[in-house]
Amino acid sequence: MENLKSKVVIITGASSGIGEATAKLLAKKGAKVVLAARRKERLQTIIKEIEQEGGEAVSIQTDVVSPEDMQEMAQFAVKQYGRIDVLVNNAGIMPNSLLNELKVHDWDQTIDVNIKGVLYGIAAVLPIMREQQSGHIINISSIMGHKVIPTTTVYSATKFAVRAIAEGIRQEESPNSNIRSTIISPGMTATSVLPEYEDYPSISPNSVARAIAYAINEPDDAGVNEIVVRPTLQSI
Repeated sequence: MENLKSKVVIITGASSGIGEATAKLLAKKGAKVVLAARRKERLQTIIKEIEQEGGEAVSIQTDVVSPEDMQEMAQFAVKQYGRIDVLVNNAGIMPNSLLNELKVHDWDQTIDVNIKGVLYGIAAVLPIMREQQSGHIINISSIMGHKVIPTTTVYSATKFAVRAIAEGIRQEESPNSNIRSTIISPGMTATSVLPEYEDYPSISPNSVARAIAYAINEPDDAGVNEIVVRPTLQSI
């Protein structure tokens, strides 16, 4: 993965699941990884594991619902490495419920993390990437960003939005600033976000991490705009 080596990659939600798996894989392949999440101690543990494998990583405690935190995250990456090549907008939550349960607080939180968090990440890195005239923004959507089933209505709405945002980046920035845009839509994945579905067919977070690595590693003149990866046995 020659095109991935030495790239500076920020990953939100890096303290577990897809974010952790992606950080470890990219570091192993030679990227310089900036881990961002709320759990400071967990991030430090992951960095030690990366360094033991010969990789390079730093971390910053970040809450994606805070635009100030996200700006600080981007400036931290630039201070550490001088540039930002890739942002992986991975942080997300999935508190599913039927609409008639009226869990308005959950709705607000899901919108704040899954939509605003993505936009705040873009706002933090886009000026830097435009000045570089290069960059890559990878947004993690979901199979539920392609369809809706009972209990996923609000979550699906946020992930549909993520796909719209990613397509907007592609149309606005790729032809003008050489900034690539990728949407990754995982199916059922074995992460702590989905404990109630632990008996369903699922893929490892490593499968999603490999899809992310593939998109980054493609030559800079090739945009991998959308990848769907789901368990072979998943029917929806």
